[in-house]
Amino acid sequence: MSLSFAAISPHPPIIVKGIGGRETEKVKKTILAMEKLGNKLAKAEPETIVVISPHGLVYPDRINICGMENLAGDFGQFGAEKISFKFKNDLDLAQEIDKAAQKENLKTLLYHSGEKTFLLDHGILVPLYFLTKKLDRPVKILPIAYSFLDRQTHFKFGKILGSVLQNQSSAIGIVASGDLSHRLLPQSYSGYTPAGKKFDQELIIAIKEKDLKTILNFDDDFVEEAGECGLRSICILLGALNNIQYKPEVLSYEGPFGVGYLVANFQIRNSKSEIRNNI
Repeated sequence: MSLSFAAISPHPPIIVKGIGGRETEKVKKTILAMEKLGNKLAKAEPETIVVISPHGLVYPDRINICGMENLAGDFGQFGAEKISFKFKNDLDLAQEIDKAAQKENLKTLLYHSGEKTFLLDHGILVPLYFLTKKLDRPVKILPIAYSFLDRQTHFKFGKILGSVLQNQSSAIGIVASGDLSHRLLPQSYSGYTPAGKKFDQELIIAIKEKDLKTILNFDDDFVEEAGECGLRSICILLGALNNIQYKPEVLSYEGPFGVGYLVANFQIRNSKSEIRNNI
């Protein structure tokens, strides 16, 4: 079935029930959009979900592909340790992606710590909290952490990733986890700059218009000033979609706490979910 689902997800723990409390009222749009995204994932019926996170073990010069079989995580650091997850990794897929990247002289690491279990970060857990709710069977998760290399390199890795995913016999989903500017409001933890709102607006327009040139060539100083964490994740996702017919759909965007939360779905032509929706 190959690639059947693709999305951009924010990852603020505050949107998780049991963490945000009354503050969740301020992010209703994001929560509703994430629930809608979960419904779309359920229709796509993936057997594996690749999740690209900014908060994993990030290396400056290579992309980190998790090579550990057992995955687990909880929201204990946010006061909700009872919300926990356990998954199996898709090791065959991880190894195939690593080999394909190395063949193209793109540095990757098939990571193994020597421990029995890989601990998932909140950049993976928050999206999965919503996306796995409606699934009626276990799903494998393949965590990937981006690097500090340039956006063009991440896009290239995405193209390699997409080529591998399109050759799979099973349905695969891919999620680019990441928040947009962290500097939208004067009270933002990371400070305020007008560049934050400008960056978010320009990125969202470029995603809607499939304007890869703009996304890959944003001025580096502009991106740095905006204080984002999701752009490289998005570049990998767009690379994976490069040779696929898809339709971008922005489900929501808001920034009530000074951080931009974007939820976007990419409807893939001839995917399992599209076939089901047309029946």
